[in-house]
Amino acid sequence: VPGRMDWAPDAGPDEGVERIFTDRPIMTQVLPRDKLVGVLHQHILSNYQGKIELLYQKEVTPLDFDYNDGSSVLLNVADCQTEFLRDIPSNVGAQNLASESLCDVETTETITTKMLIAADGTARTIAIEMEKADKAKRDSMGFFEKIKYGPSFHIKRYVDDNQRVYKTIPMKVPSKWRNDLNFSARSKDGRILFDSLPADANGNQCAVLLLKKDDEMAQPNSDPRALRKLFDDFLPQFSALLDDDMIATVAKKPPSFLPSFRYAAPRLNQGNSCVILGDSAHTVKPYFGLGANSALQDVQVLKRSIAGTPSIKDAVHQFSKERAAESKALVQISRNLDRPGALGLLTFVFPLIIDSIFNKMAPKIFSPNTISMLQKSENTFCGLRVRKRLERLGQLMTIVALFTGLKIGSSKLIECLSKLTGRRSTTVVATIVSGMAGIILLKKLAVFLIPGLAPADVLTKANVRSKGPAEEEATFHTITAYDDGEQDLSANMSGGGI
Repeated sequence: VPGRMDWAPDAGPDEGVERIFTDRPIMTQVLPRDKLVGVLHQHILSNYQGKIELLYQKEVTPLDFDYNDGSSVLLNVADCQTEFLRDIPSNVGAQNLASESLCDVETTETITTKMLIAADGTARTIAIEMEKADKAKRDSMGFFEKIKYGPSFHIKRYVDDNQRVYKTIPMKVPSKWRNDLNFSARSKDGRILFDSLPADANGNQCAVLLLKKDDEMAQPNSDPRALRKLFDDFLPQFSALLDDDMIATVAKKPPSFLPSFRYAAPRLNQGNSCVILGDSAHTVKPYFGLGANSALQDVQVLKRSIAGTPSIKDAVHQFSKERAAESKALVQISRNLDRPGALGLLTFVFPLIIDSIFNKMAPKIFSPNTISMLQKSENTFCGLRVRKRLERLGQLMTIVALFTGLKIGSSKLIECLSKLTGRRSTTVVATIVSGMAGIILLKKLAVFLIPGLAPADVLTKANVRSKGPAEEEATFHTITAYDDGEQDLSANMSGGGI
């Protein structure tokens, strides 16, 4: 995907802006999840016949993470007919996806393994068992044993305070459109977001319609005429590509849910033989493509840990040491980019404006905004967070120094105004400086104070002001996972970028 075609809110069907990325060291790739699984399946059969055994419809439950003096994990394996409901909101109570499985509990098999790698996604069955096992282990310890053992393993579960749902829409773009672009549009009030990615080289695209969960169009069996009107009013360029049968199909289907932010801490292992990675260790929303990229990073680090250590025990602990803090920082940074209302203004919009101003003033000292920095492969999540905190301190000190300079330079004026108004000099200074700062800040914020403003519009406005129209460029760079066709994306979107 060399670029994107984006329609700003209220833009006409022919007013989309095309951006082609020419300065990216790595071209954005689309990874259709079902095709990727098929390729991996064939690769295993072709190259590891007799070495790797593929088993399906199995429920795996750890019984003992420290089996055989900590050298193995004892597992219970049951045959199941499973349909995991991955589109259940992950913040609704303590729902266990295993309860949706029809498993034969009478005929189970107990096995041991010297290394258990849990990559079971947002279901995180193994991580939940790790949490239970660690609690039981700590409860049996004395006070000093607990201190020596260290913090307990837990899953940090955030309540989704900015929840959206989605419906997938297969479509084909006209021949006059480039078929290798990411197409996106949204309404001004933030009610709807529309994004699509190429499914093949023939113009077929897989689109996602994002809505607030209480929107009437987000419900199953919604009115197709109302959905058509929604497209005609806000997405006319895409409405023309969807026939009445497709509109009716989309209106009828139930919504799917994005995952909630979660991470496992303070480690990603239990004992000496079990690690978790990918979404089971760190779950983020797919807006910035960090899920798939970080999961692939997990695999790289695990491979390096196994190759560079003398034992599985050392590899497990090395992997956890390298990735646990990164997982936590990833989720916390991503969540700050997805807060609603005033929180979003404080954690996303305001820092974006400040970064754009200071980066323009002193690019060698102050880096671009957080999202731009996340696209640079040399940055780690922990390193980026530390850098941004230091820059916030530097920005604050610069502002204080500026205000101090204004006070010194305007001392005579302040003295005169103080005599005229009969007020203390410090009061006059504070009033003038606060007023000037308020005016400047309100001027900067004015274009962002639109209810429901989409992240893409915030980034575009900030980029225009920091770089100028001639240098404006898109900010997103993602590796994307999705299914092409009618299948739900709930499991895949947790590891891809929209």
